[in-house]
Amino acid sequence: MFPSLKLSLSILILFLWGSPASVSASEASLPAGSIINDSVPDDDLTDEELDLLDLLDEEDDSENYRIADPVKYWNIAIYHFNDKLYFWGLKPLTKGYIAVTSKSIRSGVKNFFSNITTPIRLVSCILQLKIKNAGTETARFAINSTVGILGFGDPAKKYYGLKPKDEDLGQTFGFYGIGNGFYIVWPFFGPSSMRDSVGMIGDMFLDPIFYVKPREASIGITSYKTVNETSFKIGDYEILKAAAIDPYEALKDAYIQNRKKKINE
Repeated sequence: MFPSLKLSLSILILFLWGSPASVSASEASLPAGSIINDSVPDDDLTDEELDLLDLLDEEDDSENYRIADPVKYWNIAIYHFNDKLYFWGLKPLTKGYIAVTSKSIRSGVKNFFSNITTPIRLVSCILQLKIKNAGTETARFAINSTVGILGFGDPAKKYYGLKPKDEDLGQTFGFYGIGNGFYIVWPFFGPSSMRDSVGMIGDMFLDPIFYVKPREASIGITSYKTVNETSFKIGDYEILKAAAIDPYEALKDAYIQNRKKKINE
């Protein structure tokens, strides 16, 4: 994360925090048909792609709700910026990366980054009083850092069935009943809410990569991590855009539904 971007992020969070909170589905939810394009044949999609569409097409009124979007013009502008960044920059770079690296290497790199970001998940588990999950994260780190050779392997999952717990500070805030605040799209980082934006800043300080010096090295490592992670997700965003009448609204709803699901787990 660039220093100037971090400063801008902090200032905007403080300035915009007082805006309206999220609203319920009965007050503002769009029908699923207004977002999802039914012309995409399900038979042509993989199980993972169908799961993505299911997330977009959830219709349970007790679960669905729309988040307030008072800075929509900003959000739409940044959405288009990120969209072009993906198709013109990240996707071609990632496809080149895939061409010169095997999946086993990319999986090892993914495991390594997952291992060193254990503090984010561990602290979040502790703050949510999920002691068993915190123990799992501790055991995973100990096993994978040693037997797994600095985390490039994942023997904790393979041999002991210890799966990583997908937790962060944004989910922790939600666990304690803090609302979304409102929807915001950040350059490079994509969809978020004011609650999750604050959590993202906290996660940054728990991430060992943040403390790598010089700052350019930290940015480079983070960029490489992003490319490696994207190599496992090429096509997901395209599926969403192809299936949506309004990709901006679809992406927003998918993000909020996914965050709500994680908080409730």
